[in-house]
Amino acid sequence: MLKKIVIANRGEIALRVQRACREMGVQTVVIYSEADRDAKYVRLADEAVCVGPAPATKSYLNKAAIIAAAEITNAEAIHPGYGLLSENAEFADQVQKSGFVFIGPDAQTIRLMGDKIAAKKTMQKLGIKTVPGSGDALPQQQDEAVRMATAVGFPLVVKAAAGGGGRGMRVVHNELSLKNIIPILQREAQTAFGNDTLYAERFLDNPRHVEVQILGDGKDAVHLGTRDCSLQRRNQKVIEEAPAPNISPKRLRAICEDCAAACRKIKYTSAGTFEFLYDGNDFFFIEMNTRLQVEHPVTEMITGVDIVREQIYIASGIPLRLRQKNIEFRGHALECRVNAEDPHTFTPSPGRINEYHPPGGTGVRVDSHAYRGYVMSPFYDSLLAKLVTHGEDRSHAIARMKSAIREYIVDGISTNLELHNMLLADEKFAASDFGIRYLEERLQQQK
Repeated sequence: MLKKIVIANRGEIALRVQRACREMGVQTVVIYSEADRDAKYVRLADEAVCVGPAPATKSYLNKAAIIAAAEITNAEAIHPGYGLLSENAEFADQVQKSGFVFIGPDAQTIRLMGDKIAAKKTMQKLGIKTVPGSGDALPQQQDEAVRMATAVGFPLVVKAAAGGGGRGMRVVHNELSLKNIIPILQREAQTAFGNDTLYAERFLDNPRHVEVQILGDGKDAVHLGTRDCSLQRRNQKVIEEAPAPNISPKRLRAICEDCAAACRKIKYTSAGTFEFLYDGNDFFFIEMNTRLQVEHPVTEMITGVDIVREQIYIASGIPLRLRQKNIEFRGHALECRVNAEDPHTFTPSPGRINEYHPPGGTGVRVDSHAYRGYVMSPFYDSLLAKLVTHGEDRSHAIARMKSAIREYIVDGISTNLELHNMLLADEKFAASDFGIRYLEERLQQQK
């Protein structure tokens, strides 16, 4: 069993991983930037190491500094959380070559699934349907690229092969726009991901975004059900829920079993998420996230499984402790991402929190690193908290969420709690009658 772990992340996820370690009797080493010196998880850590100044490129993305922190503290493993270096194959490789355990899949698997073209081809070979598209990378020569993409049919989506998390994609409606957007997106992809490879997919009008959570140990794999993450703004999730509503249990069970079987075939290790677009009663694979998801708490609420804890057991070399037949799904859970931002303009709202009182009660969970007097930094993303509720059914979970938001007090900075109130009162949300473009269309109508 691992005895000391470096948590290579910040914010609420650093505290989340720290809590799991503490319950397991595992010591933690927290890395932090100069801007996060007063963070709660830094104060609570067994050991803390400053890895650089505020900019993430000089601290949380500094691979050498993070590995050095593991070396000087005699840690055994590194947990990357989500975002930052969590899906960086080079980092995973360096961690392992330096003699440490990377708590996640191996570098080869991260590379395979990080390349969206290769991932789609792998899923097709395993019998999982993908969104129809160009099949291969668009040629570097523009005329040939336009010809291949046009064959997909308009409207279409041009995507970066190394992209993810809603970044590196554009919707194109005609050939002229396609000619203009290809060189722009190539430059953006090269800058953001170090890879300018593009591919094209058919544009689905208003599908839902459905995920399948899995856990694997390289030999066996189980699924932990589905999540619906269709309420999005600029391809970033706003509200997530589990299980995915308004889809037959039989259909959900079938896609979950397909994903678990795929993980066994590729010998997948650790936690991972298959992401699908659900359209016309069909699931179309779009990508796999080879890490812990931001929205993992809703899955934990309906299954009772601590996903971080299981990641640590698997990384310790302990065979998968779960059996599919023993995993029970109870009730419904929602997660609202509470961001420090203006609820109307969505501009970040960094600054000092003067008053902070999170909600509580049965079926309410708040994952947050915030406290009274904490300063939300302008250097990082604006996620303040994940507010999660669980109920015996979806309507119960929604009622609890409405009540929890009324209790939530944050003063000194702006938050998007007003946006969540609006969505929870929305008739289409109540009826689960919306797709991935619904929120943006709704916001556009209000202007």
